[in-house]
Amino acid sequence: MNAATPVPTGFDEIRRIVAGWPDADEAARAAAIERDRQLTKPAGSLGRLETMVQWLASWQAKCPPTIERPRVAVFAGSHGVAARGVSAYPPDVTAQMVRNFIAGGAAINQICRIADAELRVYEMAVERPVGDFTAGPAMDEETCARAMAYGMMAVEPGIDLICLGEMGIGNTTAGAALAAALFGGDGAQWVGPGTGVEGAALAHKIAVVDQGLARHRAAGSKPDPLSMLAAFGGQEMAAIAGAVIAARMARVPVLLDGFVSTVSAAVLHAMQPGALDHCRVGHLSTEPGHRRLVDAMEKRPLLDVDLRLGEASGAALAIPLLRASVACHTGMATFAEAGVSKRRPT
Repeated sequence: MNAATPVPTGFDEIRRIVAGWPDADEAARAAAIERDRQLTKPAGSLGRLETMVQWLASWQAKCPPTIERPRVAVFAGSHGVAARGVSAYPPDVTAQMVRNFIAGGAAINQICRIADAELRVYEMAVERPVGDFTAGPAMDEETCARAMAYGMMAVEPGIDLICLGEMGIGNTTAGAALAAALFGGDGAQWVGPGTGVEGAALAHKIAVVDQGLARHRAAGSKPDPLSMLAAFGGQEMAAIAGAVIAARMARVPVLLDGFVSTVSAAVLHAMQPGALDHCRVGHLSTEPGHRRLVDAMEKRPLLDVDLRLGEASGAALAIPLLRASVACHTGMATFAEAGVSKRRPT
């Protein structure tokens, strides 16, 4: 985390940070556009690779941008609602998968290896689940703000790209409830299979989300996004939101993973328009709520390869795509350098 970024102790401090964070560097974006015009290719022929470079340049505030030290951050947390039987796996799997990440045995370890990305795993007190949101708020303000502050620590000096992912049995249930609280709707509109529930188990998961929504709406929970994060989210979800804030302050572009990572960041989108301009969604999950969510935020995922694993897998897969965009931008010859004639005027 940038030393100049204050560590939040409560929601008011988080709101102050968000209100004062930097915008994109338009001079760097313009420089990237101008170089792109000179490269030996028809205008626009590299499609979204061109706009990716412009995005990277504007948020790193330099042209050309770099991807020399990407970090993949996986936050793990436990959810009290998992005891309601909303997942195909028992709650103990969260801690077991953390050990698997550390041992190098998970999918994300292999993807980071081929993407040449540093993997960090952040364990958010997995032995102490947050509260069951059907019985009360999952977290109080202090716990939520502290988790956000912990997530901010993942953005260290020298990182030029960060991918944000999660692990937490029950967190697609929490994510669906949070999405409904932020964007409207009910469980049937946001709940998906998660780890693979179907049939009666899926109907039960929907009912649990609706029960939680009804409880908090009836209790008059504050409608502001941070309070909704505390009401329904987990510590890993709060940490992701915190990492997004720190990345904006440090001018580090962000790749979000699937449904849970995206809805965690969406708390900031709900707070302030443009809050996620420094973020791209790495892939479109097959979790049904993810498409609904990215559509609501007008985000277009970079990849669509039918993933629903979590653990930052889809975000990390997008790193080579971004690297290719930078390599083309920096390595291609200009028309003048290559002695290639430009397009004739029309």
